Amino acid sequence: MSDRGGLGGSLELRAPPMRRRLAAFIYEGLLVFGVLVISGYLYSSLTQQRHALQGLHGLQLFEFCVLGLYFSWFWCHGGQTVAMKTWHIRLVSAQGGPVSAKQAVLRYVLCWVWFLPALAVLGWSGPLSGLQTVLALSSGIIAYAGLALRRQDKQFLHDVVAGTRLLDVRPRATDTAV
Repeated sequence: MSDRGGLGGSLELRAPPMRRRLAAFIYEGLLVFGVLVISGYLYSSLTQQRHALQGLHGLQLFEFCVLGLYFSWFWCHGGQTVAMKTWHIRLVSAQGGPVSAKQAVLRYVLCWVWFLPALAVLGWSGPLSGLQTVLALSSGIIAYAGLALRRQDKQFLHDVVAGTRLLDVRPRATDTAV
């Protein structure tokens, strides 16, 4: 299939392997941690927050919006976050073109499907140990990734609904023999 997303040359529209997507997911988590620390400090400074539980819901909403801006901006401007560039993964529209702002925001909101079932269980069950929390979140992520593997195109549900897709953009080995 030809390139329609300004990716240079021709490009086969195939999804990256799940292990690379999950590796990028973990790396993205490390990068986003720094973004959230800085934005959390900014929020607490601007609101004069003196205790972590004071204004907790406001902080959560602020951080949700900061993450939405972070991801939407990168997805609309090149289709790659830093982690996605590192792992050679690009987000494009379902037709292979650039992602619109509407698609990026919709994808961001729908991406929370990864976490919502586990968060609902955690909220319903009450306080759990750290290990139990990690296991609940991990099982939700693994189950959601498993749904993508069952699809013929290997795309996540949130990408299908948002009209986007992940592409494997690893550089192709060229014949450079002398």
